[in-house]
Amino acid sequence: MAKFKIATPAGASFTVAGGGYDDEMRELEGVDCEIVEGPMDEDGFAKFAQDADVIYAKGIRFSKTLIDALPERCRAIVLGSVGVDSVDVKAATARGIPVTNCPDTFIEEVADHAMMLLLSTFRRTIEQDKMVREGRWREGRPALLQIPRLMGQTLGLISFGHVARAVAKRAKPFGLRVIAYDPFIEELVMVEHGVLPVTLEEVMSQSDFVSMHAPARPEVEGMLGEKHFRMMKKTAIFINTGRGPTVQESALIKALEEKWFAYAGLDVLEIEPPGDNNPLLKMDNVILSAHTASASARFDPARKAHVGRELRLVLEGRWPMSCVNPATLQNSTKLMRWQPISMERGPNS
Repeated sequence: MAKFKIATPAGASFTVAGGGYDDEMRELEGVDCEIVEGPMDEDGFAKFAQDADVIYAKGIRFSKTLIDALPERCRAIVLGSVGVDSVDVKAATARGIPVTNCPDTFIEEVADHAMMLLLSTFRRTIEQDKMVREGRWREGRPALLQIPRLMGQTLGLISFGHVARAVAKRAKPFGLRVIAYDPFIEELVMVEHGVLPVTLEEVMSQSDFVSMHAPARPEVEGMLGEKHFRMMKKTAIFINTGRGPTVQESALIKALEEKWFAYAGLDVLEIEPPGDNNPLLKMDNVILSAHTASASARFDPARKAHVGRELRLVLEGRWPMSCVNPATLQNSTKLMRWQPISMERGPNS
């Protein structure tokens, strides 16, 4: 029997149960530990994890009830994602349990996807494809003659974390003016990236493209509603590669139906996958993708290797690199010694 038990639910958000942990274990070489899969229900997993040293969180929600049921010996809850919305971080902090994520593993992919949605919606790619397939070749050019040139347009970013900064970098060569709203980022940081800091109202009213990047946190749930969408230009485009719940979807649907703004490119929705009755599925002025912005060939190996490195740190009694609740450093008795590396890093994507 191994010295340390890493407990994890049998399923995962991106792979299947029993899919193997070679990437994680490669980073854990020399550490006497094993990753053991448990039940996918809250009660069952709580009982299974009573002798766990670390939790590898995936597949199920780690609620306050589940976190409160974890053993005193539990050193950390480690996630293989950027978002931490599947874990009640406040409850973990109260227990003195560090929670870690993968804050910078998929940044380039998500930024690429955001730019793809920006360009595809702006140039009406789906509509143009449909015209060709339906024998309406001659309708393509007149439709685009109503669209202004991209150069000189304004891109407004909501939140200015890792992904938004990468999007800003990509947008500059296209001649886009970039503005951003983020009350938690110093204005000088935005200026250093060639981005003009503005208010949320200015982002919504001035932008030709509004790109949502707010992280999944309770304080930003339903952040954008009717009053914000009514501020947008009639010709504007809304893009969301962040988190669906940050937007009041009923307000977004109403805005698109009543054409308060022109188009939307959405990688995330309030409820995923959407039900058949979701109006967004039938709208011609919406391009959708299945929460796939972060996906690429390096996705699983990269995030699993990051998880393995975090697991190694906490099992060796050291402080994790990507802790999202660093306040636990002050009251945690679970780690014998620590290295407070990059404690400022969080899930702000």
